[in-house]
Amino acid sequence: MAASFGVCRLRFRSLGGFDRFYLGLETQTQRRLTATISAIKVQAGNNTVTKAKENKTFQAIQEERREQAQRSVLISCPPRFNENKFLDYLSNHGTIKKHFFYSSYGTYAVVEFSSKESIASLKESTNLPAVEHEAAVPFKSRLLSLKWPGSQLNNQPLPPLQEHSHPSIGDISQLLLEKDSIDEQLQCLTEALQLTEENISLRFLVCSLLGDIAGAYFPECIIRPFGSTVNSFGKLGCDVDMILDLDGIYATSQKKVSGLSLEYQVKRGASERAVTQSILSVIGKCVDQFGPGCVGVQNILQARCPLVRFSHQPSGFQCDLTANNRVAVKSSELLLLYGQLDPRVRHLVFSVRYWARVHGITSSIPGAWITNFSLTVMVVFFLQQRSPPILPTLDRLTELAGPSDKCVIDGNDCTIVSDLSKITLQKNTDTSAKLLQEFFEFYGNFPFNKASINIRKGKEQTKPEATALHIQNPFETTLNVSKNVNVTQLERFVKLCQESAWLFQKSEILNRSSSQSAESVSPWGFSALLLPSVTSGAAVKSRRKRKLEPASLRIKNLLDSLKIKGVETVAKKGSADPSR
Repeated sequence: MAASFGVCRLRFRSLGGFDRFYLGLETQTQRRLTATISAIKVQAGNNTVTKAKENKTFQAIQEERREQAQRSVLISCPPRFNENKFLDYLSNHGTIKKHFFYSSYGTYAVVEFSSKESIASLKESTNLPAVEHEAAVPFKSRLLSLKWPGSQLNNQPLPPLQEHSHPSIGDISQLLLEKDSIDEQLQCLTEALQLTEENISLRFLVCSLLGDIAGAYFPECIIRPFGSTVNSFGKLGCDVDMILDLDGIYATSQKKVSGLSLEYQVKRGASERAVTQSILSVIGKCVDQFGPGCVGVQNILQARCPLVRFSHQPSGFQCDLTANNRVAVKSSELLLLYGQLDPRVRHLVFSVRYWARVHGITSSIPGAWITNFSLTVMVVFFLQQRSPPILPTLDRLTELAGPSDKCVIDGNDCTIVSDLSKITLQKNTDTSAKLLQEFFEFYGNFPFNKASINIRKGKEQTKPEATALHIQNPFETTLNVSKNVNVTQLERFVKLCQESAWLFQKSEILNRSSSQSAESVSPWGFSALLLPSVTSGAAVKSRRKRKLEPASLRIKNLLDSLKIKGVETVAKKGSADPSR
């Protein structure tokens, strides 16, 4: 990915500006970049919705979105059709509250009705497909297909499509170069990458559709999203983590009663883990055999946390389904709370995560890499260390909790305050740019060999085990969430932090040159931190040579390269054919 960034960067500069860059792209790429920029322009509307939700508890937000998903359908549409006729047809079954279109293995529509009765009416008028030479599984879900008479498809306009994949590194690069400060760059990056309201709605709808399948065995079960989908740090294109909630995550504790009572007869298993494995095995088989659009189903039942992994083609999402992983849901609530307390938290998390992904510090493939969750916890810990601190410790959030917030899961105290108005923050006026620089300085010099990261206490702890990186799980305090990380990967992370901190001290990188026009801007600010030459591991061929070079020499060579390329760009622009 880092190499592709270098190619895109050179293309931006050689074409001499956004207009030439845009005209030089293929039609499909033009649409993608236009959609990216348009999404950022309308983000203010989405931010308004987000702010309105900030006053609600995590549980209230999730229940509201789940209820909306239950009133929604997902419809596969022909390549061309009349949007107005389509909506008029569906309106016969009830009032449509919201709808949008997107592309994933074809064109799809998400339609939310005002009441669940509309869903029942729509399903009554829907037929099972007639299949020749095959047998259709008669499972009547809310995933439907629109059949349009062929004679009426001619010359129909394309409906507006929502973008549900993250912008390319080239698109991000161009957007960052147009900003006037690093703070603006970090805000722009967050707005370009974060999940949109439509994307979140689609994720909850996919969970609801899977819940219809699981409901055949467990009628009162709920499939809930957790992780990046709900913690406010999700990036467009990220996986959907789901939990099969069988006993009511938000249910109150069972009360002891005297006298007569009833209880369900159940089949008993050898252990809770064995029961979870059996349940997921059955649900996984149902998803594979009966779930329309679900492909590549894998039962990964021997993992520490058993799961079912599959692709949901109609939405384009990769999905991981676990069962009763209540601590993970509570961790999502904690991160959402931290993200709501100060906008700089989200700007820092998105920038650090993106920087790490570009340089191969994180990966979508399981291995010895640092995970996004670990990086997020590291950001929270760093912000707790500021003077004055920007974020409170987890212990403080527990102290502020009321009786209704009490939560104990498998003996672990997972209590945190749900009312944000109870949290008083100290005044810290550091800019996002300064915080990012200090983040790199902080972890470029952190004593990883002996210290553990602990956001519950908000201070360094003595490392309890001989692992390269130790980050205490916020709620299951005996666990290390970064146990998978090896020494090599940690050293790469530290070296990148040191080099990025060094870059922040250089005026050539820190500030956009006033002599550069909008059409010939060299990488600066956060975009300069993404250059492949920053990392010693970017090029395999030169890896050994880079290890022998001190960091100061690598940075000096990078700065000299930027200066030379900047002069070449201006020279080429001056000698270019005006008619080009």
